[in-house]
Amino acid sequence: MAISVSVVLLLLILAVIFLRNGGLKVSHAIVCALLGFFLASTSMAPTIQNGVAATANVVSNLKP
Repeated sequence: MAISVSVVLLLLILAVIFLRNGGLKVSHAIVCALLGFFLASTSMAPTIQNGVAATANVVSNLKP
């Protein structure tokens, strides 16, 4: 749960930055949001969630 909230907040911040800089149009942001909502209800959602969790685990184990 904590990873998904962090990812959502990161993506939200990136979307706001892109919208302010003019690199992302509002219509593109709406399409991306709808894609995310529809993708979350498919059978691919657990696979994507496991991939994000595995990536977060790898990143957290890196030592600078």
